[in-house]
Amino acid sequence: MNFIDSFFNHSPMSSSVSITNTTRTPFPKIPFQKIKDEALGEAYDLSIAIVGKCRMRRINREHRQKDYPTDILSFSLDKNAGEIILNPDKMKIKARQFGQTYENYAAFLFIHGLMHLKGFDHGGTMEKAEAKLRAKFRVSTH
Repeated sequence: MNFIDSFFNHSPMSSSVSITNTTRTPFPKIPFQKIKDEALGEAYDLSIAIVGKCRMRRINREHRQKDYPTDILSFSLDKNAGEIILNPDKMKIKARQFGQTYENYAAFLFIHGLMHLKGFDHGGTMEKAEAKLRAKFRVSTH
C-alpha cells in the first residue's frame, strides 16, 4: 500500500490520474491526465491529493523533517507510479507572490512536481523540460 493509499484509504486507478480533495477549496480545472501523459507517459499511475495546511505540515515533517506546510510534495513510488500532494492555501499565497493567478500557478506547480517524479533535480535540464510542457499547455511563468 503506497503513502496516499495508507493516508487517505484511496486506491489509484490503473494508468491514470486519481484525485482526492480533502479540503473545501475548489481546485482549478487543469488537464491533469493530458499533462501527466505528456510528461510521464500513459502507463504511469499518478495519485494527487489536495490537503489543508495542517495535514501538509504533518506530511512534510514526517517525510522531510521540515516543520512547515509547503505548496507541493512529490513522492516517486517506482518507475511507473507516483504521488503529488498539493496545498491550495500555500499555493494561493505563492501565486500572489509571483504575480500569477491561482489557476496558472496550480498548473505551473503540477508540471514542476511531474518533473521531480520523472527524476529531475533543480537545474537547467529540469527548467528546459518544464518550459517545453508549459508552452504546450499554455502555462506562463509570470
